[in-house]
Amino acid sequence: MLVIIGICLGATFGALTARKRGGNRADIIQFASVFAMIFGVIGLMLTIGLHRFLT
Repeated sequence: MLVIIGICLGATFGALTARKRGGNRADIIQFASVFAMIFGVIGLMLTIGLHRFLT
């Protein structure tokens, strides 16, 4: 669940960052995808850590 939330938040944050910097459509898509991957990996690590800690 944290992975999906991380991907959505990362894509949103990346798109807003690219738009704020004045990027075109390709820049917005690239920022959104890279931030989604980064936040997704962070969410995956949090999920694994919580699973190991709680069980």
